[in-house]
Amino acid sequence: MNRANTNDVSAKFGMGRSEITESKGTVTIEFFVHSLVETDQFGRLLAEGLPDGAVVALIGTLGAGKTRLVQAVAEASGVPKGVVSSPTFVLLHEYEGKRPIYHFDAYRLADAAEFRRLGPDDYFEGTGLTFVEWADKFPEVLPDERLEIRITVLDDDMRRFELSAFGDRYNQLDIDEADGFLRNRCGK
Repeated sequence: MNRANTNDVSAKFGMGRSEITESKGTVTIEFFVHSLVETDQFGRLLAEGLPDGAVVALIGTLGAGKTRLVQAVAEASGVPKGVVSSPTFVLLHEYEGKRPIYHFDAYRLADAAEFRRLGPDDYFEGTGLTFVEWADKFPEVLPDERLEIRITVLDDDMRRFELSAFGDRYNQLDIDEADGFLRNRCGK
C-alpha cells in the first residue's frame, strides 16, 4: 500500500502541507506546525495514541522543540504543568501520570556504552512512555520497534515534524484517527 502524495493533507492535518508515505514496512508522516499551540496539540495526540511501552526517538537541533513535545505529552498524561524539564544534565527524568513517562537525553553522552549503563532496556521494556532526545547519536541502543520523530526548525515558530513508525505496533497507529484529531483540534 502506498499512501504517498496525498495532496489534500493540509485539510486532513490542519497544520500545513503534509505527506504520508510507506516504504519497506515503515510508515512516515510529515507535517508542519506553525506555533507552540500546535506543538502542544500534537503532544496531546501522542498522549492519547501511543501504546503502553512506547519508545519515541526524538531528533532535532537545540531549540527544535523536543522537550516542549515531551512536556505536552506529559501534561496530557496528568503530569502537572511546569514539572517536565530537559534532562540534559541529569540524563533521565521520570514522571508519574496516568502512566509513567521516562525522558532520556543522550546529548552529553560520549558513546553507546555510556547510554547502555543508564539501563534504557529496562525502560524500553516497561509499560510507560519512553522518550529519548538526541536519539540519532546512538541508534544501535534503541529498540527495533519505535516511533521516530524528527523535528526541523524552519523559522521562529514553524517546525517540520517527520514521524517514522518502525515495527508493527507503531505502523498500526490509526492514521485516520490522527488526521481527524489534528483537523478538528487545530481549527484550520
